[in-house]
Amino acid sequence: MKNEFKPVADTKALDNLLALSHEEPVVLFKHSLTCPISAAAYRQMLEVASPVALVVVQSARELSREIATRTGIRHESPQAIIFRHGRAVWNASHYAITAEAVERSVREHT
Repeated sequence: MKNEFKPVADTKALDNLLALSHEEPVVLFKHSLTCPISAAAYRQMLEVASPVALVVVQSARELSREIATRTGIRHESPQAIIFRHGRAVWNASHYAITAEAVERSVREHT
């Protein structure tokens, strides 16, 4: 079954994700609509069994910067971040984003 992404467009939605991360790992994927590497990462993220929150960087630039500020992780696109207990516990970018790597990290932080 293919993943259905949950759009994240503002800081309130980000706050809700961080709150949820106190109960379970939260996967966030920052995606560029114009980048072929991001398209490949998007296909990988479709295969992730866990829910995936999606930030489209072209329409949420301020949110992308806010995520970088809050996590201390330099913004990249594509980028996958896993949050647990309100903080980033894992991240990857570009070709390091694979369904297997994301799912392994989710299991490690459950």
